[in-house]
Amino acid sequence: MLTEILTVIARIFTILPLLLVVTIFMGRRAIGELPVFDFLIVLTLGSVVGADIADPNIKHIHTIIAIICIAILEKLIAFLRLNQKIGHYLTFSPTIVVKDGKLINKNLRKIKYSMDNILLMLRQNNIFDLADVELAIIEANGQLSVFRKTPKNNAAKNDPTTNEDSSSELAFPVIIDGKLYPSVLKQLNVDERWLLQALNANGIQSIDDVFYASLTKNLTLHISKKHENVSLPPLYF
Repeated sequence: MLTEILTVIARIFTILPLLLVVTIFMGRRAIGELPVFDFLIVLTLGSVVGADIADPNIKHIHTIIAIICIAILEKLIAFLRLNQKIGHYLTFSPTIVVKDGKLINKNLRKIKYSMDNILLMLRQNNIFDLADVELAIIEANGQLSVFRKTPKNNAAKNDPTTNEDSSSELAFPVIIDGKLYPSVLKQLNVDERWLLQALNANGIQSIDDVFYASLTKNLTLHISKKHENVSLPPLYF
């Protein structure tokens, strides 16, 4: 037992310095912003090192060779990613999820993101109304990049009868994926009939056709249809 404990301690004091050297060799990375392949490298390194430390029966030299080979492979992949054509197949592509205040339903389904995920990430960027978003992109590392509308562009809302100013308003979801939330309408002192009339004014005949709709206290209605015909800009990055 004492021999096994000393073996584990010795492996910790040899593996961790080796990991430090290998990490410096592989290059600087922000842990919360790892591309998919780098994330897999971290998982693999953790598994190899964990097994080596926990099981004294594993030959130490095999772990060292595995760590060095993993580091060399990561460096090779990092070099290949410099080529735009090859790099495209080694990680996720950026995906547009909001364009001109409209949620892109087909892109959300493609990357397996829910509407709640996007709204949460927008709130983390201090955006509480989709109408304030010119463009929102899910990056290869899973983070959301947002380009806000300018105050001039932000003045145009879906409800032409509402007077706008350049300040952002807090928007409350009233329809999510075709489901109506009457409690929100009640808090805003409107009813379903008023909402249906507002939808009809925007060319929408049924609540089932709405992917997301929000309403401000000033009764500014913002709508994303389930099958929104939005022209998306090409992404080359």
